[in-house]
Amino acid sequence: MKTSARLFGLDRRLVPLAGSVVLFLAMVAYGAFSYHAFLSPQVFLNLAIDNAFLFIVAIGMTFVILTGGIDLSVGSVLALTTMCAAALVEKAGWNPALVVPLLLAGGAAFGAAQGFLIYRYRLHPFIVTLAGMFVARGLCYLIDTESIPIRNAFFTELANFRLPLGGGNSLSSGALIAIVTVAAALWIAHSSRFGRTVYAIGGNAKSAALMGLPVGATLVRVYALSGFCAALAGLVMSIYMLSGYSLHATGLELDAIAAVVIGGTLLTGGVGYVAGTCVGVLILGIIQ
Repeated sequence: MKTSARLFGLDRRLVPLAGSVVLFLAMVAYGAFSYHAFLSPQVFLNLAIDNAFLFIVAIGMTFVILTGGIDLSVGSVLALTTMCAAALVEKAGWNPALVVPLLLAGGAAFGAAQGFLIYRYRLHPFIVTLAGMFVARGLCYLIDTESIPIRNAFFTELANFRLPLGGGNSLSSGALIAIVTVAAALWIAHSSRFGRTVYAIGGNAKSAALMGLPVGATLVRVYALSGFCAALAGLVMSIYMLSGYSLHATGLELDAIAAVVIGGTLLTGGVGYVAGTCVGVLILGIIQ
């Protein structure tokens, strides 16, 4: 691997990402050969539209895996967000301007609580987030066992919104939110102190602590970020599906982990790129 990387003048850390890009291009080439309309711009835009919530969840998962952790609760938090959004807007009659920030804060708080338990009591992330997954999914059923349709004007307008891009192509509001999330994540991961600390913790948490880096606070923030992204994805799915349902996003945590790993992020932490995760989501989107 080292010899091949030197041969092509490629940083060894970029090899997994390069492999993912090559795989994506190969799949695109096969699709173009098999289906004459596959290279239509709207086909690729539809990948972003249909997988907007997966993009957002996978972004949060990237930061978690970069620290060497894992978050199995994201799919359930997403479903809980859709249920809370539908119940608060439709049954309780709350204003969406209050519901949206409340749910985002709730998702971040849920993730932060998991991060605190993991760091403070030295619990394994798998165990803590697995428990979080069951708690969040159980809360969904406490709210309602049936699907709750959303007819609120704010949500329906966002669901019907399309940004025209010319040539009959367009992007949905959910896809735009995903793009903004990816752009913010790229800056956070590669241009902020927080991002550098995340990579340092993934490389060696003990060394990071000896260097004076805030390991505990960063871990809590990483899981808070993952919870925030799961809640944001829940709002995007609420707009996309115009409903809240207890079984939304069942197994989505596995798709998010797969996208992150396919994109070249190591499960052991310390190595990976947000851009690679985006490629991983696109690969999964094409497969589906």
